Amino acid sequence: MIETNRPAAAPADDEPDLLRDQFRQLLRYRRLIGAGIGIGLLGGVYLGISTADTYVATADVVLRAPTDDPFNPSLAPDKAINIGSERQVALSSSIANEAAKKLGVSASGFAALRSGLQVTNPPQTMVLRFTYTASSPKEAAKRANAMTEAYLLKRQESLDATRDKMVKGYKEQRDPIAKQLDELSKEIARMPAGAGRDAASSSKTDLQSEVGGYNTKITKLEALDMTPGRVTSAATAPPGADGPGILMSLALGAAVGLALGLLAAWVRLVFDPAPRSEGDVARALRAPVLGYLPRDRTGGGPLLAAGEADPRLAEEYRSVAFRLAYDSRFADRRRLLVVAPRGSSETAAAVAVNLAASFAETGKDVLLIEADLRTPVLASQLPTDAGGRPRWSQTPGSQKGGGRHSDSEWPDGRQLVVDAGESGSFDLIPGERARNVPRALTSPRATRLISEADSPNATVVVLAPPVLSYADALALVDRVDGVLVVCNPRGVHRTDLSRIRELISGAGGTVLGAVLHAPLPGEKRGRGKGKAPASAPAAGSPASGPKPPQPIPYEVAEPEQHIPGDGTDTVALRTVRMGRR
Repeated sequence: MIETNRPAAAPADDEPDLLRDQFRQLLRYRRLIGAGIGIGLLGGVYLGISTADTYVATADVVLRAPTDDPFNPSLAPDKAINIGSERQVALSSSIANEAAKKLGVSASGFAALRSGLQVTNPPQTMVLRFTYTASSPKEAAKRANAMTEAYLLKRQESLDATRDKMVKGYKEQRDPIAKQLDELSKEIARMPAGAGRDAASSSKTDLQSEVGGYNTKITKLEALDMTPGRVTSAATAPPGADGPGILMSLALGAAVGLALGLLAAWVRLVFDPAPRSEGDVARALRAPVLGYLPRDRTGGGPLLAAGEADPRLAEEYRSVAFRLAYDSRFADRRRLLVVAPRGSSETAAAVAVNLAASFAETGKDVLLIEADLRTPVLASQLPTDAGGRPRWSQTPGSQKGGGRHSDSEWPDGRQLVVDAGESGSFDLIPGERARNVPRALTSPRATRLISEADSPNATVVVLAPPVLSYADALALVDRVDGVLVVCNPRGVHRTDLSRIRELISGAGGTVLGAVLHAPLPGEKRGRGKGKAPASAPAAGSPASGPKPPQPIPYEVAEPEQHIPGDGTDTVALRTVRMGRR
């Protein structure tokens, strides 16, 4: 026998498969991705329209420092010029005022004149690049050249003013000394020869040397080349608009929008509590996904899939039954509990019925027990007939064969035979509303009923209410060999699946696997709510059998609701708290 499941260890995670799985999950959020692309396209349209009439002209200026020998290699212009400060000067209002005077721009247009200018410095150069943006190509070139000329003019004036100030300072220091030298020269001319004349001559020599030093400095400053720089590339009218164009803008917008949409989808995926793939379900339950029911399952249809026009549903049930049959933990004793996480049990009931039919098709004696004593509906929805093999459940007070059932609580001995068409037939123990549901499920009669799977070639399938809504399924876990979870992956949270696994493991059971299905018609997405109307008895039901009970509306009680008579008003299982008995 081949063991297909290992409950002790989680399924191995293959990283490439996980990446592909996550990418497929991202594609589920098509609305977010589409919204991101739409926003990107709108931004691209705005960019294309706003830059359609924008023209950019550029002029380059190379700066140079004042020097008396431009061919001296020891002179480093970058040491004499702070290019960052010069860039700030080029963007200052004084330069814009000078350009406005030349262009004839009024005071109201001064702010617009400054806003269109950008000055940059290419790395490792002494070049200032004047870039001007305007609504027409000629205006852009004209204003870029005007800004360049205004900057060079202001820089020339600043250098000349600095030189003149220094020359003036040297002259102011030289003139008193030169006057003193003239007076000393006149005195020496009137003095007789001797020691006094020699001392005065020595002072005259010192004064002449000092005046000569000042004259040298003044001459050097006046000889400096004060050229502030030169225009290496004058601005010309650009041949076309500066924008990327409407087509390129749309392409860029679509790319950026796609990135934003994928980012939003990824964030939504990270914070989405629902499992979005079979891998998420398998990791939460630590059990494989045995099947995924096709989408053509319609609410209100027949529970038995055999004989339907689309055979895919029946084949999917056969595939699930085949995988269960080759699981050693189920094949040894053949007791299966079918439950849903919460909400409606309609699909779980269909899975239980069709698995029973699939096992019966293999020649096994199948007994389907409807342990949902709160909303029992199988007897009214399946083609049934009274009868079946005599079993222990035929109480002394009832007729052998099931002509009428006793007045005792469930199980009361009533046993029906379900005609599954080509699959054969199987026995059904229908559920019935009980005054005390937990006591009925844990009674010795219910335990002996489930133990019929110990008979040779026998299989028992038990249908229980949602495991997170009621404790009925947990009361049956220790009597079966495995649990099959039937859920809509988009209507249950990963934490719910993990909690189900923990509850079942804590009760001594094992999760054999999961069967997934799409949301039922009328069921809200992301919630296990909704009503599944009970269909009328099948047309193929024999007329000789007992009259089935009236259909009971299939309602699901939410935690805040209470439906009188649904079983929630019965005595609950007794709980024992720590320290109190």
